[in-house]
Amino acid sequence: MKPTKYILFFFCLLFFLGCKTDKNQNGHIGKSNEVTLIDYAKGFSIEKFGENLTVIKITSPWPDAEVAFKYALVHKDKMASMTLNKDEYDAIVAVPVSRLVVTSTTHIPALEALGELNKLVGFPDTDYISSKSVRNRIDNGLIKELGNNESINTEMTIELNPDVVVGFGIDNRNRAYETLQRSNIPVVYNGDWTEKTPLGKAEWIKFFAPFFQKEAAADSIFNKTKKAYEQAKELAANAQKRPTVLSGALYKDVWYLPGGDSWAAQFISDANAQYLWADTQETGSLSLGLESVLTKGQNADFWISPSQFTKYGEMKKANEHYLHFTAFKNRNVYTFSKTKGETGGLLYYELAPQRPDLVLKDLIYIFHPELLPEHRLFFFKPLD
Repeated sequence: MKPTKYILFFFCLLFFLGCKTDKNQNGHIGKSNEVTLIDYAKGFSIEKFGENLTVIKITSPWPDAEVAFKYALVHKDKMASMTLNKDEYDAIVAVPVSRLVVTSTTHIPALEALGELNKLVGFPDTDYISSKSVRNRIDNGLIKELGNNESINTEMTIELNPDVVVGFGIDNRNRAYETLQRSNIPVVYNGDWTEKTPLGKAEWIKFFAPFFQKEAAADSIFNKTKKAYEQAKELAANAQKRPTVLSGALYKDVWYLPGGDSWAAQFISDANAQYLWADTQETGSLSLGLESVLTKGQNADFWISPSQFTKYGEMKKANEHYLHFTAFKNRNVYTFSKTKGETGGLLYYELAPQRPDLVLKDLIYIFHPELLPEHRLFFFKPLD
């Protein structure tokens, strides 16, 4: 081969290599990586590799989890041509999905906000769902009842043939999910409930977005919620007084109330009130005795979330020690248990994680009514 031909061959080879789609060692196809900005949530991350592959990592599927999960979302038109190492991922999902099953009511508002409720085909324990739009689809047979989350009906789920099941778990031992995976139905864990902050929970709408390729819509929805929450928090900072707050109630002989680093405690702090157990380190619940709570919380100005009670008479009948609390005497007890869906599901458990701004405004109105005189309570209502 003559020198000029060597040179020509060399440049042609460089051109050919330069024009090839880049494929890194992990099988991620795409010329550039893009990391989705996650501001508050701690339990997941999203990274895009070109237009056809999104990788979601779940680092907090349940509290104190020692395992993490990695999912590949591949555009359905590229599933046949894209080569991925299946051992590297816990599930590979073709997107955008057209049929899915979710397993927690906290998943419902994200689907509704993204305009994707029509893709939901099954749910365990449908009676817990409060959304009117979803209840209408359930009544019309468009969303099937699948038993309960701990032992989801696998035969019915397989028959529905969903593109993905969004799971909810307290540990890594769910035989039903294992059965679904063996039947080639991808199962992905959502850990929104493990987040410690109100905006952290709300940001999990970004987890759902790639399954429908609606990342821009999710960003816009979250940014509006974030703005509304931060504006309410700034307003609360103008209050002249910080009332003291008690929470929870007795179950048998144990009083359960939020820990100082919990989601619920953060709402009280952001509403510029003094939660009496704010100095505790727990991110979940505290388990205390009546005497301990009475000593510390007897003179609290307000009592928030007294378990499932909705009436003062119910509380008095359950335990006359409740009458010793100043908040009870002054009728300053508020509950979210009165705000229910048509089948008895509590709207707070479903929608509050997605709309923390509404929770915060409720509490600001309760603690500092002069700051939001036109607000109408959404979740929290006074006891009857």
